[in-house]
Amino acid sequence: MSMIESLVEQIEARFTEAQAQMGDPDVIADRQRYADAGRAFNHLAPAAKLAEEWRLAVNDAEGAEELLAEGEDPEMRAELNSARERIERLEEEIRLAMVERDPNDDKNVIVEIRGGAGGDEAGIWAGDLFRMYQRYAERLGYKAETMEAGDGSYTFEVKGDGAYSVFKFEGGTHRVQRVPETESQGRIHTSTATVAVLPEVEDVEVNINQNDLQIDVYRSSGPGGQSVNTTDSAVRITHKPSGIVISMQDEKSQLQNRERAMKLLRAKLYEAELQKQQAELSAERKSQVGTGDRAEKIRTYNFPQRRITDHRINFSVHNLDQVLAGEPDELTSALQDAEKRRRLEDQAGGA
Repeated sequence: MSMIESLVEQIEARFTEAQAQMGDPDVIADRQRYADAGRAFNHLAPAAKLAEEWRLAVNDAEGAEELLAEGEDPEMRAELNSARERIERLEEEIRLAMVERDPNDDKNVIVEIRGGAGGDEAGIWAGDLFRMYQRYAERLGYKAETMEAGDGSYTFEVKGDGAYSVFKFEGGTHRVQRVPETESQGRIHTSTATVAVLPEVEDVEVNINQNDLQIDVYRSSGPGGQSVNTTDSAVRITHKPSGIVISMQDEKSQLQNRERAMKLLRAKLYEAELQKQQAELSAERKSQVGTGDRAEKIRTYNFPQRRITDHRINFSVHNLDQVLAGEPDELTSALQDAEKRRRLEDQAGGA
């Protein structure tokens, strides 16, 4: 049996199993098991369709070969060539569909946006990206909750199955080239904003020693230093070993601010550990899709030409207004495809 035939059989067996579980009353009664079965079903469905098409193409090729054995026929020869081309294309697509996924793909995410170089315009640009991501999340049916917003700094959480698989490609420096609203001379300026995308993690995945934390409470302050409430509800948590400081004052109660600050701290510590592991595994490897250095320019938004270029995969689109309105799907798809191809190469290299 060829490798691809074995892979097709594996896809068919796993898809049949996922279908059976979706209809099993015991699984349906267990919310966690049912959610896991649903995820497996959704992940395998595209591969199962490709496997079915592959079987049909193989069948067509075998039928054409049998007829050609009885005598040359131009029509049958064309049919055989067409079937062989389909088989080759489907084999590549099946391998890509079954590439091992990033273990964080199903997770919720926390996204941080900060204005970078470019003064006031950088802060305005950070706000534009924030609104783009909010609209994108809503369009995909995710729930976006703002944790912090204003003065060129935005932090929000995106909840929903597979949120990380979509937003993970946004981490890095986003460069904009445009005439700022504040510019009277009409000259094009270049500004930047940095985006950090953190997979949200459960307590069990990050072990935090309470003795390593310094927790300060203080009074929330509004614009111009006015006190917006009279209790010490704002929270600042310092993780002494890493030096990470998280401040949270958007919620009304100290408890809510503390919970949100701890959630963000866990995500940051988890990502730091993840980056350390990746660096150890591939010290020589250059920045790759989805794991790029935060300081690296990943994308340029050129307003005069309505063009967006993603530098990691050298891919451009010319629908800037649509993307900023919350539809960067074309960019996301190209990045997901590039990541799958890289993972396929890594798997082949490690096999």
